[in-house]
Formats: sequence, structure tokens, C-alpha cells
Amino acid sequence: MDAQGRGQAGDIDPADQWVLNPHTGEYELRLTPSAAQSGIPGPRRAAPSPNRAGAPAGRTASPVAPGRTVPPPRRRGTPPQEPLPGRRGRRPVKKKSTAKKAVLWTGGAMAFVLVAAAGGGYLYIRHLNGNITSVSDDGASTGGFQTDKAINILLIGTDKRTGAGNGSYGDKDSVGHADTTILLHVSKDRTNATALSIPRDLIVDVPDCETTQSDGTTKVIPGTDDVRFNTSLGQDERTASCTVRTVTELTGIQADNFMVADFNAVKTLTTAVGGVEVCLAKDIDDEDSKLKLSKGTHTISGEQALAFVRTRHSVGFGGDLSRIGLQQQFLSALMRKLKSNDTLTNPTKMIKLAEAGTKALTVDSNLDSIGKLKDLGLELGKLNVKNLTFTTVPVVDNPTEKVKATVVLNDATAPTVFDMIKNDVSFTEVKKKASASKSAEAAKEAARLKGTKSAASEVRVRILNGGAAAGSAQAELEYLQNEEGVLKSENAGNADAALSKTTLEYAPDQADQARRLAAILGLSGAQLKPGKSVTNSQGLPTMTLTLGKDFKGAGVSFTTATKAPEGVQQSTADKVECAK
Repeated sequence: MDAQGRGQAGDIDPADQWVLNPHTGEYELRLTPSAAQSGIPGPRRAAPSPNRAGAPAGRTASPVAPGRTVPPPRRRGTPPQEPLPGRRGRRPVKKKSTAKKAVLWTGGAMAFVLVAAAGGGYLYIRHLNGNITSVSDDGASTGGFQTDKAINILLIGTDKRTGAGNGSYGDKDSVGHADTTILLHVSKDRTNATALSIPRDLIVDVPDCETTQSDGTTKVIPGTDDVRFNTSLGQDERTASCTVRTVTELTGIQADNFMVADFNAVKTLTTAVGGVEVCLAKDIDDEDSKLKLSKGTHTISGEQALAFVRTRHSVGFGGDLSRIGLQQQFLSALMRKLKSNDTLTNPTKMIKLAEAGTKALTVDSNLDSIGKLKDLGLELGKLNVKNLTFTTVPVVDNPTEKVKATVVLNDATAPTVFDMIKNDVSFTEVKKKASASKSAEAAKEAARLKGTKSAASEVRVRILNGGAAAGSAQAELEYLQNEEGVLKSENAGNADAALSKTTLEYAPDQADQARRLAAILGLSGAQLKPGKSVTNSQGLPTMTLTLGKDFKGAGVSFTTATKAPEGVQQSTADKVECAK
């Protein structure tokens, strides 16, 4: 980054010209009091010639006391000046390293590809704010991420061929379908994240969605069943909010925010960082994507990078799932580059990245400023790449097709993957620090599950619906009686209030019954609530099972998986993989 528009050129360390404003918490240019503060770097100026007392030409020098001289501006690499005569020496301030300053500039925002690029852009806020394009979320999201909760961002790459040179790729008249979609989940404690790729050819139900059209009018677009996922955007004038609703219906996970990027994003972002290193396990010459690379490692950017992420016929099985694997390798490499010192300590790259990121993305209206993107970047910047897992929605070939062209959910493994993300379970082993109080509470909860268990036939329980779907209490009752032999059970109707988590309340002398029911249903120690019993319809003391919003269905265990099902593809962003 040169010193253009910053009052001095030459060899002044540009990092010294950015200072923290304690009132706003932002880094701003250090300008003299008489200079107008500009939100945008101005045109490059020649180095000013000195006038009286070393003041730049065109400015009025401050009065100088007789007999005293003003020390010249400190230059990079110049040792500190000796204290002036009669001035008491001060303890030297320890200067931060350039690397640390660069991290402060970016706010730790270089955490994840497109999000990271956009989040790094508060070096000159007013200018970059003008780059941002935002659209309404139409009520499909949660209303925006929160710093004290887990974060879910939906990243959508469209196949719209806008931009110079993109019309030659495939369908130049595409309306812009959801060609590449990733649900990025960042844990509440920011120790880990999961990037879940959603295949474009996955058969889903697209729900009805209210949309804000380009002319500002609103329109409800009817849903369609059993269609490709990629039609959730672009088709029938669907906007990104329709894709958000489709993901919510598919996974049960509601996005906090979304970002949309077209072909230009890949080209501009990779160029901004000076290229991304990728690895090939074989030679690739793909006529469709126009990628031609030899076996080994290559640094790619621009058109070549776009060709890489579009390649599918020359890798794996030659389909969309193989392309997803290639894209995940590319995104891992790009993230490693974004987090590297080569990027973080290079102000020129950071400015190019901020420009590219803010121009390449369309964000939802809850992320419509650099300030908001910076706040998101600060949260994402806490993540270690070794704990970012890339995985794909588990699918199988569509059994209704003779010629396999689409896929459907793998019902044996997909629900577990969705459940892990919903419950903020890491796909990698993360060492977590627990406070003494939390450790003591966890031990207390675990102790509730230890001890003797009564026979299922001796368990007496009434079931209340406290936030589950209508009919859940009766369905759970029938399961317990017919499948588990809990015959002393009854449906007691609706609870007085809705609960987010299912609970089981019991008296001290019913602890053995509670442990048996917990084992049957997969209840955790935290869900067991020692308290008192109530009288059932037969006048006998009974426990109370209240089904909360976490109830997934009769007979479905409440225990959340702690690791991904066997066979689910996954990789971490810190590992270098070669495309096969």
C-alpha cells in the first residue's frame, strides 16, 4: 500500500499512518488538524517539498518557540531522535510489528473465503460501502447473526454469466441458478466450523416464498415439489431468500445471513490475493471448463481459477459431486492463502481484497455495510483452519431414474449430519476449556444417569406436549407402550408453556424409573429435572415427560451424535489435497 492521499509519500511506514479512534473503535488515517478527513484515498501526490521548519508546502507550519527546532518526520528504518535539549526523556513506546498491525487492520476477518474478503474492508469505509449490493432477505433468515450465538451463513454461487468474458461459459442465458451452495456453520464458542455443500442436483421441495423483486414490488412465488435444488434461485423469478427457505426446509437450519456471488467473484478474489496454490494428482485437459493443467502443484488465479472450480468431467466420477470435492479443495487452499502472513501483512493485497470482495458479493439487507461485515469477520477470524470441516449433504442416486442424473437424501446418514450442525457439534476433535463451575455442573448432571434402573413395566409417566408438533404426545405414548413396554403411561395433553428442550421431572423416590426412561429415550442428565411427582388420572404418583421443540418424532433418540456417521465425506481446511 503506498502513501497516496495520506499527506506524505516516500518511505514512511504506511502502518504508522493508521491509528485507532477510541470513540468509534475503527482505524483511521492520521492527518494533520488542518487537513480535511477523506473517506477515500485520494489521487497519488508527489512528495511535498519542505518549507519553514520542515512543514510541507501548501500548509501553515505551527509556531515554533525561539531557539527550538522541529524534528523531521520519522522515516522507516530511521533510529529514534535524541530528546531535545531541556526536554525530559520519555520511556519509548514499544512498536507493534507490521504483522500485528495487519491483523488489526483486517479485524481477523480473513476467516473464510468470500466472507473473509468482504470482512477485511474497513480500511476506507465510505468508499467500500458504495461497492456493496444488498437485497432483502424477505423474512427468510433469523434477522442477522449474533455475537453470542452460533452463526449460520448461506453462501450461494450462481451460474449467471454476467461480466466480461463469462458469456462463453455454458448457458450464457442462464437466469442465475443456485449452482454452488454452502451452509457455513460457526460454533458458538468459535472453536470450529462446518461448511456443508448442498448438491445442485439434489431433489427437494421448494416452498412458497415471498420475494422482493428488482422493481421493489413483492411477489409470492408458489413452491414446487420434487425439483432440483438449484431451481430454488432464478427459476420463476425466485430470489436468494427462496434458497434460504429451501435450505431451512431441507436441513432444519435457518440461516442468519446469506451472500451471493457470480463467476466474477472467483476471478477477482483469486487475483486480489496473488493466486491460490492447488494440487493435481493427474494431468487435466477439460474441454468444457477449459482447464488444462499438468500433474503437480500450480498457482492459479482469474480465468484459470474459474475453470478449476467449474471442472467436473475430468475429476472423480465426472459428475457434480466430484466437482463439489474439487471446489472444497479450492476453498481450503484459498482460505489458507487468506489466513497466511503473505496476505495479512501485505497492505496492497488487503486493499485489493477489500475492493474485490465488496464488489463481487451481493449480501442480504442485514449485512449491508462494511461495519456489519467487519463485525462478522471479527467473529469468523477467531476460527482455526484445522477445525473447519468441509462436508457434503449425504445423498444416494435417485432410485426413480434409469439414467442417473439427480440424487436424493441418504435417509440413513443425512439426518445425523443436520442434527450435529443444529446442535453445534464439531466434526473435528476440539479441546475445550471448561470452567470449574461448568465442570461441576456437568458432573452433577451425569450423576443423575448413574444408578439402578427399574423395569420398563414399572415406569409410570404422563406425557405433555410442550412445543412439539401437534399429535406428538400421543405418538410418543404409543411408541412407549407398543415398542418399549412402558404400559403405565398416559397422554396428559398440552403443557402450560412451550419448552425448547424436552424435560423429565421426577420425585427422589422415582429416580430409578427416570433412569430407565432416560435410557429408552436417549435423554441427557441435563434433561432430567429432580423435583416432585404429580398424580395421574388413576390417582397414583407419576413422572412428567414434557416434549419440547427438540422432539424429532416418536422413538427418535434425544441423544445428539458426537461424530459424523461412517462413510460421510469430510476434510479439513488445513490439509492439502490433490484432485484425482
